Amino acid sequence: MWLFKLNTFLTFLLFLLGRYNSFALQDVTADLFGTAKYGTVAAFGDFNADKQTDIFVIREQSELVIYLADTTSPYFKPKVQINKGILPKDTVITSVVPGDYDGDSQMDVLLTAQIKSPKTTVFIFWGNNQTLGTVGWLMLNKTLTDQPLVMDFNGDMIPDIFGVTNPPSTEICYLSNRIQVWQNALSSPVRMRLPHSNAFIDLNKDFTADLFLTTEESSSNLKFETWINKDGNFTKTEIMSKPVGQIVGQSSFVDFNGDGYQDHLLPACIDDTCQQSAIYLAKSGSKEWIPVLSDFKQKETLWGFVPGNLSQPLVLHLGDYNLDGFPDALVILRNTSSSGQRAFLLENIPCNSPSCRSIGRMFHIHWDQTDLGAIQNAVMATFFDIYEDGILDMLVLSQAEGKNDLVIHALKNNFEADAYFVKVMVLSGLCSNDCPENVKPFGVNQPGPYVMYTTVDSNGYLKNASAGQLSQSAHFSLQLPYTVLGLGRSANFLDHLFVGIPRESGDTNIRKQEWTAIIPNSQLIVIPFPHDEPRSWSAKLYLTPSNSVLLTAIALIGVCVFILVIIGILHWKEKKADDREKRQEAHRFHFDAM
Repeated sequence: MWLFKLNTFLTFLLFLLGRYNSFALQDVTADLFGTAKYGTVAAFGDFNADKQTDIFVIREQSELVIYLADTTSPYFKPKVQINKGILPKDTVITSVVPGDYDGDSQMDVLLTAQIKSPKTTVFIFWGNNQTLGTVGWLMLNKTLTDQPLVMDFNGDMIPDIFGVTNPPSTEICYLSNRIQVWQNALSSPVRMRLPHSNAFIDLNKDFTADLFLTTEESSSNLKFETWINKDGNFTKTEIMSKPVGQIVGQSSFVDFNGDGYQDHLLPACIDDTCQQSAIYLAKSGSKEWIPVLSDFKQKETLWGFVPGNLSQPLVLHLGDYNLDGFPDALVILRNTSSSGQRAFLLENIPCNSPSCRSIGRMFHIHWDQTDLGAIQNAVMATFFDIYEDGILDMLVLSQAEGKNDLVIHALKNNFEADAYFVKVMVLSGLCSNDCPENVKPFGVNQPGPYVMYTTVDSNGYLKNASAGQLSQSAHFSLQLPYTVLGLGRSANFLDHLFVGIPRESGDTNIRKQEWTAIIPNSQLIVIPFPHDEPRSWSAKLYLTPSNSVLLTAIALIGVCVFILVIIGILHWKEKKADDREKRQEAHRFHFDAM
């Protein structure tokens, strides 16, 4: 009984201390970037292996700047760059994909660009001891029809380049030892959609990444193909048609309702002008499209998606902002009756509509976010853990008048509800403690790993969630090099955490390892070395203290002080009673003596 009362008191005290504050945003752009807040955020990655995520920014379409995370303000400083004097003349950079392309456990940088042509040219700049070499860079000897999908096609944990070459042929390019090796990728020809939203993600919950392709037979006949990884080889198993809609955006994959399977999310415009918009979801293995958001009306104002184009297609950027275990989304909407457009947060909430009952969840638009609404002419918005505390913040890009580059806005997420998380980063595992040139392998982006946890929530129900790491790389997918999985308000240890990596061709064994009793609010860095011996994989655990730790400490100190005061009062009363009893004893002895 007294434990229940103590828990109730703690809860009440934490409430008074503000631990149950509502969600709010704070503009921290000046603290992060100072005056260097211009450019297009293109990718994220720990370039200098200091366990802090850096930001890759394209400036003036011809220059790459890497904002390195620092401990002093401004917290992101532009230090490494590839300027237009290095690249061929008239080069327009279209995307950036960091990764270890030659297998030396150092971060390289892949750039896609257009040079006086709509065809895509690919450049690779090799990393060298936490620097980027501007001499000896590689330009692929084949051009592509679109930006490539960076994936681990052969399961050797070295990223490969998947795309359609010219003349049309679906090929994969391996860059081991910095030598180009091109091979046909698929057993049957496909015609890719432009722009595509191909993905390298586990679609059947076997912890091995599969291949998802967006194809089209004509401009109005869009198809989605699933190629399952069977023993390291990709086999076409399913073809699905698009939902009703004239304009279809980019596909995204996320565990929308917490069942451990990756769901297919697709934003779309019902009509040509995007006066009517919707977000559809298809469960894993199902061909039925279910709307999870169709109401875009705010009072008398109707909002809708921005149709998008080849450089900035219609896309959802996903992340769990409130750590409840269900991923939310950031999206750009425009006022259909005027020219203004803004970034909006879509919260994943329990379904309250008959159309989504089979899923149990739906999106709800936060109309009242004044901090997001204050950014006019927004063109892109994504999640990013600014302070490496496990709470996802936001980066918003806007178009300012008179500026060629976009303006970067950083919004800190001050959400501090009683919620917990686990942050997982899976590395390449090409080396462990004996890496070449004594490099630290902590920061190299790795596509393909799959993470899932199972635990019991505070009500005793089984809870799980899953996510793929870096499943998409083209058209500003802006995926983080780690996964943040919310645990809700359950402070219990994670019962099971599973991590799987891609398999080599002909390998019938699933590369999966399990860890138990993982501490909440921690970061887990998994090193799958060697690849084919999961029992030998290592995991480094880093605790991530947050404001809740301080509040809990204050609450405990308050309880201790409260208990000490009670003990002091009782002790003082007991002492007075003892003194009174001694006086009575002395008085009784005096009369007895007479």
